[in-house]
Amino acid sequence: MKMNLKFDYNFICKTILQEQLGALNLEYKIHSLSEVEFKKKPTETELQYVTQALEKYGITIIVDQQSALVQRIKELITELINDTEKSRKYNASDYLSEKLNYSYAHLSSVFSETTYSSIENFIILKKIDLAKELIIHKNYTLTEIAHELNYSSVAHLSAQFKKTTGLTPSAFQRIINKRKKNE
Repeated sequence: MKMNLKFDYNFICKTILQEQLGALNLEYKIHSLSEVEFKKKPTETELQYVTQALEKYGITIIVDQQSALVQRIKELITELINDTEKSRKYNASDYLSEKLNYSYAHLSSVFSETTYSSIENFIILKKIDLAKELIIHKNYTLTEIAHELNYSSVAHLSAQFKKTTGLTPSAFQRIINKRKKNE
């Protein structure tokens, strides 16, 4: 028997943080998935414990400020793309600038220097990932997906999908439908 799963990464990460930080009785506040503030500075021993406890879940503590900013940018882009009402209201550059209190030029520069890719490319990748999720789990039509992800047309969505995955959305849908029939 095969079971398909969908994960709520935000919930999982928050739960892990709460469990591991709570085990130390540290007073903290989770500002976002990539930012935790401690009420008082943890001891070196407590930091080592937290580091080891989180690493077994694939969570690493970021010491470098640029990397932390890039992680926050990625998190905000994911949040924006997953909230279709918000993504219709804001363009990504304004949203990031407003949330992070930096100019978009600065954010774009830091992102590119750290990841060797652009914010725009990351946005496209996240949109295509969401498009695949909508095809797999919701059986949305391409028109519905284009509308949901704020594409100007189905042709624009299809072009980005093919460039990113090597498949047209229609070919991807056929593969998924064939898999579902064979289960």
